[in-house]
Amino acid sequence: MSMHALPRIAIYGAGSVGGYLAARLHEHARITCIGRRRVIDAWRIHGGLDWSDLRGGHEHVATRDVELQVDPFAAAKAHLVLVTVKSAATETVARELAEVVAPGVPVVSFQNGLHNAAILREALPGHPVLAGMVPFNVLQRIPGDFHQGSGGELMVEAHEALAAFLPVFQASGLPLMPRADMPSVLAAKLLLNLNNAVNALSNVPLKEELSQRDWRRCLALAQREALAVFDAAGTHPAKLTPLRPQWLPRVLDMPDAWFRRLASRLLAIDPVARSSMWEDLERGRPTEVDAINGEVVRIAARHHVAAPVNARLVALIHEAEQSRRAWSAQQLLAELHGVQTPHDV
Repeated sequence: MSMHALPRIAIYGAGSVGGYLAARLHEHARITCIGRRRVIDAWRIHGGLDWSDLRGGHEHVATRDVELQVDPFAAAKAHLVLVTVKSAATETVARELAEVVAPGVPVVSFQNGLHNAAILREALPGHPVLAGMVPFNVLQRIPGDFHQGSGGELMVEAHEALAAFLPVFQASGLPLMPRADMPSVLAAKLLLNLNNAVNALSNVPLKEELSQRDWRRCLALAQREALAVFDAAGTHPAKLTPLRPQWLPRVLDMPDAWFRRLASRLLAIDPVARSSMWEDLERGRPTEVDAINGEVVRIAARHHVAAPVNARLVALIHEAEQSRRAWSAQQLLAELHGVQTPHDV
């Protein structure tokens, strides 16, 4: 890569996160976004990409400023590849990238779940394949229009191959924080992502959901269970908020007035933010619940502990993929309490 040329970054995954990253990075890199034809066509009809964030930033990126492609071969000239597809598509994408990406090009997995980087690494042995984490929520309000609705900085597994790209992310307003403890970071993100299922079932924006104690108590049940599972597995989630992960369920259980005093210090969320799982249900797409709550259930099974709350959330989301049901906070809380053993309660 020339010292004076803009780096080429391929983003494989034309979803909310992929589109948002493409729109934010385009001024400081030559961006190629690779996705399904119907999505790419919708973005072209939109006239490009629009991004906005909770701090009031916004920009329209014309189609000519971002290369929109459906063929994986478009990643052949990339100096860096970002993978943003849903977890279920990782194996397919890994095989496709193995056929086209130049030797030695770093690949970063900006995906939910714990194992995507390992899947990519197995198919791409000649590449630095690094786990990454997107801490903030991105909502695609209409095709091609992306809104960052919560705060936080991108994190990535520390590696010398990324040194040339860190200034690109910094200049784009998306600092990329290298971490030496990415397994712990991913576990902590999974803990926070357990709210995706609760938010999707609530059918209300994240801020409204988290302002109501009974919705928070649903999340607290799932998190307590996950923390016990992580403990059995010897996994120690990193501290991604001002609170230690072990304290999160206790704070979620607090009365509304007390919670409001702490919430603004934990995570900035604007009124329109919703979970990606809610967006998937709204658009009739399969969700990632198996890679989030389902991961807790799988780890629990390996270590012979129970995870009935997360198992029930997995089942409820799969039911919602077929037919939406209107849940109240009280109904969902009773449902989750009902699957717990007396010992859990």
